[in-house]
Amino acid sequence: MTTTSLPRPGAELDLTLVRKEPLAEGVVRLSLAHPSGERLPTWSPGAHIDLMLGPDLARQYSLCGDPGDTSLFHVAVLREPESRGGSRYVHDTLAEGDTVRVSGPRNHFPLADSPRYLFIAGGIGITPVLPMIAAADRRGADWRLVYGGRNRATMAFARQLTKDHPHRVELCPQDESGLLDLDGLLDSPVAGTLVYCCGPEPLLNAVERRCASWPEGTLHVERFTPKARVDDAPSASFEVELSRSGITVTVPPDKTVLQSVEEAGVQVLSSCEEGTCGTCETPVLDGVVDHRDSLLTPAEQACNDTMFLCVSRAACPLLVLDL
Repeated sequence: MTTTSLPRPGAELDLTLVRKEPLAEGVVRLSLAHPSGERLPTWSPGAHIDLMLGPDLARQYSLCGDPGDTSLFHVAVLREPESRGGSRYVHDTLAEGDTVRVSGPRNHFPLADSPRYLFIAGGIGITPVLPMIAAADRRGADWRLVYGGRNRATMAFARQLTKDHPHRVELCPQDESGLLDLDGLLDSPVAGTLVYCCGPEPLLNAVERRCASWPEGTLHVERFTPKARVDDAPSASFEVELSRSGITVTVPPDKTVLQSVEEAGVQVLSSCEEGTCGTCETPVLDGVVDHRDSLLTPAEQACNDTMFLCVSRAACPLLVLDL
């Protein structure tokens, strides 16, 4: 059997942490540059990069700088109380001058063209929204940001946003004004308006419920954690044909497609292994996918032309993948 290494979808670079600075309570901004001053890969609003912080410790962070600046990558990292190691390492160990391996950028949260936007951000979910606001402003679009957080001290970029856009930005610290008034914001669809939301899972779920009656394609969300599902029990075994590698593998109920493919000797770039980062996205040539990711919209899932190998399975006896 021949071991096959697939081309990686994003560049992998060893970058230098040139600046680490506090932005808000529990939030630091990292500025990463190429050690020899070379230009970094281009990106668009909504993109993220993977930081390889150690063996089996890769984390995804949204780029929050200027896409036109190819000299630096900027990300903001929240210290998570229930950290699995990533944010704790960033806050307590990572230091200016350190080398960090970076993969990406990738974008599963792109900003579509629209005459009008409503941006809803919760906590560190403000990070992908920042470059979106700048892009909307450059396009001359009408936009509004509603930004919630526990209190003002925890809300990164809040002061600059209200200074630059005093009539478009509404800050809603929970200790002052309670939860976001989503009923008022999303009571009825507004023609020509796209809604972009990023933040903790309860906020995303609440926004999704209220936008259920809005036109399809209106709402765009990005998740930090997997969407809760009640039907994620492993299915029966199925087969996966790898068209480029010329082999077929059996995926048992207790293994993922990613695990089975890699055990067959075909290496696929992966990171989160929970269907949120999009690193292991793979084209589907034939078959029906049981989508279990937190990235694709229902319309995108219905196309059955791509899947995320770390979580999704087959809804048919055989899947044919472009691997």
